[in-house]
Amino acid sequence: MHKAPFPTTTSLYLKFCILLLLAVSTLSPCVKGNRLIHSYKHLEGDVRWRRFFSATHYFLSIDQTGQVRGIRKFSTNSIFQVYSVNVGVVAMHSAGTGLYIAMDSRGKLYGVKEYGPNCEFQERIEENGYNTYSSVRWRHNGNFMYLALRENGLARLGRRTRRTHYSTHFLPVSI
Repeated sequence: MHKAPFPTTTSLYLKFCILLLLAVSTLSPCVKGNRLIHSYKHLEGDVRWRRFFSATHYFLSIDQTGQVRGIRKFSTNSIFQVYSVNVGVVAMHSAGTGLYIAMDSRGKLYGVKEYGPNCEFQERIEENGYNTYSSVRWRHNGNFMYLALRENGLARLGRRTRRTHYSTHFLPVSI
């Protein structure tokens, strides 16, 4: 009769494999139906300091009256704290004026002191490397309304914007 060499090593190896599989299965994302559910809680509450340079060659800014426009020179009104509200959703707060960028139901951009649902924007990284910011709350005829600066630096109405317009493309520049 032939005995297996090192029976304790084989059973130890088997136990180790089972423990390893259990550990890996608890680290992997959950499956719900056919979708993988990931946890992105570590991205919420993140704060970044940025200046937004538009493809129309202006820096996004809010003045003391709450008017959103583009400027070419450096100003503290063009420095923003970008808060991650949810995954892919941000709120932009001007360091100079203390106002949040908000969009109303008509697509008009304005500055507001208190944070609210009009201040939330969906951040999307485009194929050309620029970012676009669309209102989470409002749409016009089913289309997203985007944060945009015209060629003269004034804010464009959100209902007149599309994701492919250069006026909606911004480069977030680190401070």
